[in-house]
Amino acid sequence: MKDASPQTVYLSDYKPFGWHIADVHLTVRLDPTATRVRSRIRFEPTPGAEHPEFFLHGEDLRLISASIDGAPVTPELTAEGLRCAVPEGAFTWEAEVEIAPAENFALEGLYMSNGMYCTQCEAEGFRKISYYPDRPDVMATFTVRIEGDERVKLSNGNPVASGEGWAEWHDPWPKPAYLFALVAGDLVNHPGSFTTASGKEVELNIWVRPGDEGKCAWGMESLIASMKWDEEVYGREYDLDIFNIVAVDDFNMGAMENKGLNIFNSSCVLASPETSTDANFERIEAIIAHEYFHNWTGNRITCRDWFQLCLKEGLTVYRDSQFTSDMRSAEVKRIGDVIDLRARQFPEDQGPLSHPVRPESFQEINNFYTATVYEKGAEVIGMLKRLVGDEAYAKALDLYFDRHDGQACTIEDWLQVFEDATGRDLAQFKRWYSQSGTPHLKVSETFEDGIYTLTFTQETPPTPGQPDKLPQVLPIAVGLLNPNGDEVVPTTVLEMTEATQSFAFEGLSAKPVPSILRGFSAPVVLDRETSADEKRFLLAHDTDAFNRWEASRDLGRECLVDMIIQGSEPDLAWIDALGEVVRDDALDPAFRAMMLALPTQAELAQLLHSRDITPDPDAIHAASEALRDAMAQRWASVLPEIADKMWVDAPFDPGAEQAGKRSLGGAILALRTRLDGGAAAQTQFDAADNMTLQLGALSCLIRAGAEDKALAAFRKQWSGDRLVMDKWFALQVAATEPANAAARAEALTKLPDFDWKNPNRFRAVFGSLAMNHAGFHRADGSGYRLLADWLIKLDEKNPQTTARMCSVFQTWKRYDAGRQALMKEQLERIAARPGLSRDVTEMVTRLLS
Repeated sequence: MKDASPQTVYLSDYKPFGWHIADVHLTVRLDPTATRVRSRIRFEPTPGAEHPEFFLHGEDLRLISASIDGAPVTPELTAEGLRCAVPEGAFTWEAEVEIAPAENFALEGLYMSNGMYCTQCEAEGFRKISYYPDRPDVMATFTVRIEGDERVKLSNGNPVASGEGWAEWHDPWPKPAYLFALVAGDLVNHPGSFTTASGKEVELNIWVRPGDEGKCAWGMESLIASMKWDEEVYGREYDLDIFNIVAVDDFNMGAMENKGLNIFNSSCVLASPETSTDANFERIEAIIAHEYFHNWTGNRITCRDWFQLCLKEGLTVYRDSQFTSDMRSAEVKRIGDVIDLRARQFPEDQGPLSHPVRPESFQEINNFYTATVYEKGAEVIGMLKRLVGDEAYAKALDLYFDRHDGQACTIEDWLQVFEDATGRDLAQFKRWYSQSGTPHLKVSETFEDGIYTLTFTQETPPTPGQPDKLPQVLPIAVGLLNPNGDEVVPTTVLEMTEATQSFAFEGLSAKPVPSILRGFSAPVVLDRETSADEKRFLLAHDTDAFNRWEASRDLGRECLVDMIIQGSEPDLAWIDALGEVVRDDALDPAFRAMMLALPTQAELAQLLHSRDITPDPDAIHAASEALRDAMAQRWASVLPEIADKMWVDAPFDPGAEQAGKRSLGGAILALRTRLDGGAAAQTQFDAADNMTLQLGALSCLIRAGAEDKALAAFRKQWSGDRLVMDKWFALQVAATEPANAAARAEALTKLPDFDWKNPNRFRAVFGSLAMNHAGFHRADGSGYRLLADWLIKLDEKNPQTTARMCSVFQTWKRYDAGRQALMKEQLERIAARPGLSRDVTEMVTRLLS
């Protein structure tokens, strides 16, 4: 295990590696407890570079032999790698090590999952396979020979030779070690093909365990759609003869973009109408696109060091968001992205884990695969595109690919491309990469002699290590509506660069109603006092779908805050205005379903905290439930009619049209359940022929307390399907009453099919507990204690998953003194465990700071 008292790594200390690698040859002889890895690497001194001591990373390796140019050497071994004297000129390094994949429960390096050998090398997993300069700026071509009895043996690149008990692969494109991949096992493939724009035929395969072949069709459709889209929108063709995807049950993340051999968490690639919800289908489509798009934005052009992680992840998240917007609804996708940003990234920005999109330092890089790097990093790309325009963005991307293909780059390289392509000075824009925190944007307005003036003031609160903030570049998309609802000024992007800045609109006959921050054009908190009447006006008339949704969301938030703090009755005027939208058949059902979703309880807690009000999770839960009851009662007469219109009689299709109808139908069913005690939900559960309808009905029955029969039937039907059973575990904790959430989670951990070493099953229970806001934050601390117990246990096997789960404690200082003390007690208990991993040590230290 890694040293639990690690040193801090700083961006400012970066130095290039002193040698260039001409090529890498690996021979991997597979064995569960004694895999042998032989490496032959040709090193050449980099001209003009410093040549400090020769150091290769390596962890948990048993060195069998090492030689330089054929002569045996005895290197100095450390817990982090080895040092060795080397010749001044070029030389060939050879080594053989032994590792035990079956004993690797951290799921880094080479490990086993249900009898299958697989790898995960990002960020620093290759050093658990062989001694190597395991850093992203060291790129080389790989030839890999795999020896073993397994029927299927895969690696990066193209297959070049095979025989009885062996297979050889060669990847002609230089890559860093984090993109190395190897898979071997008794797998079956779902085949496909794609012809590139230049006419090259590419073989496609999705490799799965026997029995999963029937769940691959959607993944293959999504892959082909991604390849076609990347050619049409970004001009990027695929560059190998074959593209393989492998589904793995035990995987710490969603998927990995290894060159030509993407390894996927099974939940992110396997799908069928009977076992997967519409949300699963959409997620699979997006993740397959994301990993495929990395072929250019991450593989062909990678990051110089791990501080530049957002260079590949922010850009690729933005690209997969564009893809989903084109495949489905751009408006619904944008709203969904903002919901996710506010739920995950804003709290990160406002708490002890706050860090810039490009951090200045880290102790454990695995802890920086965060919403800030990914989602905020994507928002920064979106702002840049908004500022320069579509045509200039396309020109800059073409220059980026032409200039940096085959290189390991930095944020400076990325911004320089835009400066060269557009002539803009992006020095101030670069602050988005270096300043942490979420800017707050205040607005005031005046109207005189036909001139309407908006004055904006931006301020970013202090964050850990950054007490003082400088003004940032903000693209503020604004539209103006006349009092009759007509749009008098279409969407205009205002470029704000000062701490306070005014913008005037002339020639107006009447004071307009502003629609500000259309499309959520910048990731900020908009502070503007507006009346409920103005919000209802925007809800009824705004032509921007995001701001129409935002107006309703604001009304819902304020209604809930009044109910929580003052005990007020629900805002019937807002409910009636929202009802008009929900009944409007001209609107996309998916958009109408989003309009029905109330602010989350965690979002309300953050809102109260920002107003210096200590949030009470129980009061928040009670108000949310009361408002949903009021909505159901107010719309009681129209709910069945809407439900009938949303029912789909056609064969199941995971596309946007049917998925939108099922989404709205599910939201309506949840409201009807509040009136009929679950009668309609039971009918739907009994008749459901797809997982979206079945799971939606089961959720309603659990919330109504009428789930016993349905839960048993569901388990009996799906006990043999591990991914569906993840849903069974998760739903019980997420949908149960808060008073019972921790006890239910604990009971589920005692079932024989609770495999706590499997990240999907662990997250199904404890991720769902954390999402049950009032349940996790029970005043008796039972949720905190239970989670801490299991995090301490899991850290011994899987530090990565443990560290990421620790982030659920990041808002602990938001709550009352009693809850703060209980959470702090559990964090200190985790921190005090002997042998705590480096990953978790860093996380808990930051949380307690």
